[in-house]
Amino acid sequence: MAKFSSLFFAIAFVYTLAGCQKSDSKKEISPDVIGQVTLNMTDVMVHDVTNPPLGARFFSYACLAGYEVVAQHDKSYKSMHDVLNDFPEIAKPKVEAYSYQLAAALAMLETAKKMQPSGALLQKYETSLTDSCKAIGFSDEVIAGSLEYAVAVSKAILKYAKSDRYNKISNFPRYEPSGAPGTWYPTPPGYFPPVEPYFNTVRPFTLDSAAQFRPTAPVAFSEDKNSAFFKMMKLNYDDKNEEEHRVIAAFWDCNPFALENRGHLLVGMKKISPGSHWMGITDIACRKAKTDFGKTMQINTSVAIGMMDGFMACWDEKFRSNRIRPETAIRKYIDPTWKPFLQTPPFPEYLSGHSVISTAAAVILTHYLGDKFAYTDTVEERFNLKARPFKSFMAAAQESGMSRFYGGIHFMDAIENGQKQGEQVGKWVIGKLNVNSGTLAAH
Repeated sequence: MAKFSSLFFAIAFVYTLAGCQKSDSKKEISPDVIGQVTLNMTDVMVHDVTNPPLGARFFSYACLAGYEVVAQHDKSYKSMHDVLNDFPEIAKPKVEAYSYQLAAALAMLETAKKMQPSGALLQKYETSLTDSCKAIGFSDEVIAGSLEYAVAVSKAILKYAKSDRYNKISNFPRYEPSGAPGTWYPTPPGYFPPVEPYFNTVRPFTLDSAAQFRPTAPVAFSEDKNSAFFKMMKLNYDDKNEEEHRVIAAFWDCNPFALENRGHLLVGMKKISPGSHWMGITDIACRKAKTDFGKTMQINTSVAIGMMDGFMACWDEKFRSNRIRPETAIRKYIDPTWKPFLQTPPFPEYLSGHSVISTAAAVILTHYLGDKFAYTDTVEERFNLKARPFKSFMAAAQESGMSRFYGGIHFMDAIENGQKQGEQVGKWVIGKLNVNSGTLAAH
């Protein structure tokens, strides 16, 4: 668990206690609880060193479990049956006494507990959630009924998840670098094997296939110093690495595979993934906009689905073009001593995953909250990085993409074409989800 995990469990308890409030006729759960669930899921992902595409998969199914509970109780939201690929019709559980909002939060937790390798760690937060509700007047019957409801919906979601073919990936042959000029090869210091080379075989949520938004081909590799590739490579090499650029690169690093040299040891650095960062942004935005429970659940679910399909589209291209990383190319053809500011992640270069999923998430958040929604991103504060203000989600996505150039780990065409693919995915997801409620005014 991340080093601040125990502190955040304690904070989550306090906020949840405040969030279970009485009204004249019913008790309600604060929508902030949804963000607390995704925060605790993030801590487990950091603990497990969960790779970015897989993290998006975990968020998606957990959010879908919560969303389906909401859809069964609020006519403003329709089930994902006949909306997402192969999504089942989930019968409403026959439970007498329950809180559907508590059931939604518990459905998220029950799904994450089963899917994440160390998901059992989430039980501590789940217990704090139910104990805090009990402390302000939820009856044992309502809490038990809410859990029963949650487990029933979660089982249906877990069955749906099992059918997405992710569990078939282990049957594929081990991916081996081709060794051909201009192709990807593992980089120092860890020389990790490639992450999720067969992720494009998983069932997408909304895409027709992972290749639906196949981008233009990358700039062709060439050793010719007058070639377009060599000139693009020189852009990375000649970057002045200004202080502000280093700050931006560090803020958006989000590399769960980062290592630090300590004498003769390589020590893993605990960092969140890009998907976790954008789920954190989603929580910040929903809190600022003061969205109600249903809308908060809808926005979180839409963002998670968009990132999952975005990763699939990006990874499909990564292992098709299989392009060399700047670190490998520059050391071989320009300067053997050159090092990027950020550590190179363990997978091919084209497209930039940050550019794809950041843009997809930004398009979706903009749809719900508007194109001039200003906010301050505090997600990385607990990892000792200063908060950064943004005038819009798209401005944040643009900076996220450029952070990969500033960090020296992506070529420019991977960023620019990644942003184009992310925009296509984001717009497609919104269209498929058939959201007709318009945008909410920024607060």
